[in-house]
Amino acid sequence: MKATGIVRRIDELGRVVIPKEIRRTLRIKEGDPLEIFTDRDELTLKKYSPIATLERFSEATARSLHTLSGKLAVIADTDEILYAYGDGKKDFKGKRISDDLDKILKERRSYLANAAEGGDVLPISIERETGVFAQVIVPIVMGGDCLGAVVLLSKTEGAKMDANDLNLAKLTADILSNQFE
Repeated sequence: MKATGIVRRIDELGRVVIPKEIRRTLRIKEGDPLEIFTDRDELTLKKYSPIATLERFSEATARSLHTLSGKLAVIADTDEILYAYGDGKKDFKGKRISDDLDKILKERRSYLANAAEGGDVLPISIERETGVFAQVIVPIVMGGDCLGAVVLLSKTEGAKMDANDLNLAKLTADILSNQFE
């Protein structure tokens, strides 16, 4: 754990203010749920990720999506890539999502791009991966809240995503969102 040197007092209602700089760095927005952990005399706050609570299910879903599509399958929450399955999965798992992916999630819209057709293939992680030639991004939405995204990627030059890939990603996103009802 890294010390910030910032000290805050708890008010009479038990509240403590998280400094703006830390909220910005950790992408914590007003209304974001935080999970509370304790260990002896330590208190840890962590952004709550509903998708991460479905660990085995989400991981198996990524594996099945890869098997059905033949593409690199990625499951992300609103902060990081949780699971990736297929060729190149090590380039993604555990990485923070890119600002481009964050924008798509905020807009709650699907995105399909094929470089072979002049489409703009967006980076998925902040490390701006290379060698991706086609992609489908579908937000996972439940009750109006965006929980994350299902992403299909192709690292084959000249590859094209089509309506079948989009529908498969949409179905996967629907299945994941239905786990919370």
